[in-house]
Amino acid sequence: MSVIIIAEAGVNHNGDIDKALKLVKVAADAGADFVKFQTFKTELNISKAAEKANYQKKGAGIDESQFEMVKRMELTYNQFIRISKECLKHNISFLSTAFDNPSIDFIDSLNPEFFKIPSGEVTNKLYLRYIAGKKRPVVLSTGMSNLQEVKEAVAELEKGGLLRKQVTVLHCNTEYPTPMKDVNLKAMLQIGDELGVEVGYSDHTLGIEVPIAAVALGACIIEKHFTLDRNLKGPDHSASLEPSELKSMIRAIRNVEMAISGSGMKETTKSEKINIDIARKSLFTSKPIRRDTRLTQGDLIALRPGDGISPMRIDELIGKKVKSDLPGYHKLSMQDLL
Repeated sequence: MSVIIIAEAGVNHNGDIDKALKLVKVAADAGADFVKFQTFKTELNISKAAEKANYQKKGAGIDESQFEMVKRMELTYNQFIRISKECLKHNISFLSTAFDNPSIDFIDSLNPEFFKIPSGEVTNKLYLRYIAGKKRPVVLSTGMSNLQEVKEAVAELEKGGLLRKQVTVLHCNTEYPTPMKDVNLKAMLQIGDELGVEVGYSDHTLGIEVPIAAVALGACIIEKHFTLDRNLKGPDHSASLEPSELKSMIRAIRNVEMAISGSGMKETTKSEKINIDIARKSLFTSKPIRRDTRLTQGDLIALRPGDGISPMRIDELIGKKVKSDLPGYHKLSMQDLL
């Protein structure tokens, strides 16, 4: 099964439906499987006393509260219907993280392949219970979480009626951008081993190296933020990929995916067989040799091409007589020997 690539548009539309539609096309052109947004009612998620994170303060461009900033980026349900239709037009699957119960109900009405649970809801039992009640597969991001919190969240989803095989857990770090020293990518493997679930990676680092490495380690889902322009004002733009970078990441992931999809057995591949004779060597005479001479190691040299007697058989030849005079640098055959 191919790695699922989620191009995370998030709120990088800045509340502008036209930008949101452009983001759909960019994700589709890049080859992503899903383009993901965020669906919410601000009043149901953020109190007016909530502070912004440091990365939000840096990216916002204006002095405002977290509530005011998020409210500016809120799209209506009707606008999301328009976005989902745009996804159909561009042959890419629509996905949106729903942050509150009405939004969960709305996204559920669009018949998504799965629900995406954001990192901030890992410790929200009310949210986990409600989303589990929809009986759809879920993908759970785990930024800011420790292993015990992840276990408890998955257990809560199971209590709500989901099977463990319906849960995929994404390792994640919720800092924008994530410092490389804090990625701790091997924690993804611990999650899979400890919980017995499929695992993936949601990336907030700069660049494309870490998601590619995650695929090599066995991630089945990759999620990565992207934007139309990293210089736009907004909380997530600076840690997002621009269109050409998104395309490069997806191309690299597909290449790595092919590279690790072999049998796992060390064997000669079809593509390299044509180079065996060219790159390997055969046994040649190192100098002229007279008839009836018994060969010594000094009489032989290994030279390309490799379509003669393999140097690995040199011990078989030492001590054998030659049938006739042989010139120097003659490619030996068994017919030359007595």
